[in-house]
Amino acid sequence: MSEPRTAAALPYDLSYSDEHEWVALEPNSALPDHPVRIGLTTVAVAALGDLVHVELPAVGSTVMAGETCGEVESTKAVSDLYAPVTGRVTIVNAAVVEDPALIGTDPYGEGWLFAVQPTALGKLLSAAEYAAVTEQPA
Repeated sequence: MSEPRTAAALPYDLSYSDEHEWVALEPNSALPDHPVRIGLTTVAVAALGDLVHVELPAVGSTVMAGETCGEVESTKAVSDLYAPVTGRVTIVNAAVVEDPALIGTDPYGEGWLFAVQPTALGKLLSAAEYAAVTEQPA
C-alpha cells in the first residue's frame, strides 16, 4: 500500500481544523455513521515540542465542534485541545495517556487522541487549505 499524498507532510485523506486537530474523514465528506479518530497535526506537535501530559475527554461525554475538550502539556506550554466535530466520545487512546511522546513520534497513526461518533461537523479544511492557513509549503 502506498503512502497517501501529502502537502507539508499532511495526509490528504484527513480533514483539519484551524485549531490544529485532524479528523479521520475525507475532505468534504458527509456526516459519517461511524466514529472518527481525532489527533494533533504535525504543525501543532512541532510548535509544542516534547509532550509530557495529555488530558482527553471522557468516554461517553459529548464534545462540541470548536470548543475545548482537553489539553496537552509540553515542556514549553499547556495548550487546549479543540473538538473538530460535535458528538459522543466513543474511545480514548490509552497509549497516548500513558506515553504522550507517541503523539510526537506518530501523530497521524499510533498518536491519535480519541474517537467521536459525530452528530455534526465543524469547519473542516482539506490538507491544502490547512497548509495555506498555517503557511506551510504546499
